[in-house]
Amino acid sequence: MAKKETAKTEIFEREYVIPLREKCRPSPRYKKTPKAVKTIKEFLVRHMKIRDRDLNKIKIDIYLNEQLWMRGIKKPLHKVKVKAVKEGDLVRVYSVDLPAKINFKKIRGEKMEIQAKAEAEKQKTIMEKAKEGLKSKKGTEEPNTGEENLEEKNVEEKEETSKLAQEQFDKEKAKEMKYVSKAKNVKEKKNAQVGYNQSSRGH
Repeated sequence: MAKKETAKTEIFEREYVIPLREKCRPSPRYKKTPKAVKTIKEFLVRHMKIRDRDLNKIKIDIYLNEQLWMRGIKKPLHKVKVKAVKEGDLVRVYSVDLPAKINFKKIRGEKMEIQAKAEAEKQKTIMEKAKEGLKSKKGTEEPNTGEENLEEKNVEEKEETSKLAQEQFDKEKAKEMKYVSKAKNVKEKKNAQVGYNQSSRGH
């Protein structure tokens, strides 16, 4: 048993080999693995000194859960070796002997997590550098007069309006092309492109 004392709470670490066969035997075949999970929780509630016997205070690790469910709902393991870590009221349970397949999955998950954290840090530093660059630019630039600001605003507004007009024009063109492609023969296509039909010519 390893005991670590921290400023707030004591952390207990213990290893157990939990027998599952006896408890799972009377339960129906289609409920054996859920019963195994419950058995682990009941065992740890008793041995890790949780006074109110609340099973919700036992948190089973995702990889231990996968190990229990590896053979399906009808054939759980007969025994499992676990490491229990008690932090305050919560008890976290990890598997000691993971199968090779699940162990590989765990290592890969940890690697991906480390890469994601590194990527997030990288993005953070890039954003900080960009902010510093903007601050330095603002500090070096001379304050603009009111007329220059108005001119800049007008130019920006014109650009925005021209963009909106262009987008609207593109949408209309796309609609026209959609209807042109549905035309049956060459004559109808020509009429649709030119923008008139026989009724508009007075026929």
